[in-house]
Amino acid sequence: MLPVRGRDGRATRLARIMGTRTAWTPVGDGEFFCPGCGGDRNYQRLTGRRRFTVLGVPVLPRGSTGPVVECAACRRHYGTEVLDHPTSSRFSAMLRDAVHTVALAVLAAGGTCTRTSLAAAASTVRAAGFADCTEDQLGALVEALAADTGRVFEQPAGAGLAIELHEALDPLAPHLAPSGRESILLQAARIALADGLYTPAERDVLATVGAALTICSDDVTRLLAAARTPS
Repeated sequence: MLPVRGRDGRATRLARIMGTRTAWTPVGDGEFFCPGCGGDRNYQRLTGRRRFTVLGVPVLPRGSTGPVVECAACRRHYGTEVLDHPTSSRFSAMLRDAVHTVALAVLAAGGTCTRTSLAAAASTVRAAGFADCTEDQLGALVEALAADTGRVFEQPAGAGLAIELHEALDPLAPHLAPSGRESILLQAARIALADGLYTPAERDVLATVGAALTICSDDVTRLLAAARTPS
């Protein structure tokens, strides 16, 4: 084989002689959603120190790097912002709890829980992951909320209600596609419509749900109208 000549050849030879090596040190671990694997994986959080090398031997420090997150399965490195994404199991729990909170808020806003509204709410909550949820359980929870808060849910945009909904929905909204955010609002709207037209209190609750899900007011109005249209 002929020797490599020219600028590229010299660069290749230099790269073999001189380079930079990073020594990684674990500083933590846990479970995360790996964007490369597409699922929940264990990870190590690493910090690194770079060194200038000659013939593969470290000779001079070149500063620190990282921290990074290394997947235990695929060994890829990611920025620490990937830890902001919930794991699949955590996301499922957040979604389940959010739907449960929204259903209770809509029922409480209705004032009186009819069997049709309770049935619609229980079906929605079961589909979200609370497989054992019953109409009687939801009815008892709404009664307990009314007794504890003095019917705070009947007050338009009550501060207590807004806080409850935002606590459940704010962490979830960034991780939902637009269709997923709209689906939660539509489910809530159908619970409200199960026993008749929207009441003012129900509309206010649904507007709060839409705001917490970062759905603009025009789209909230469109979706609430769409929920009234038979499929």
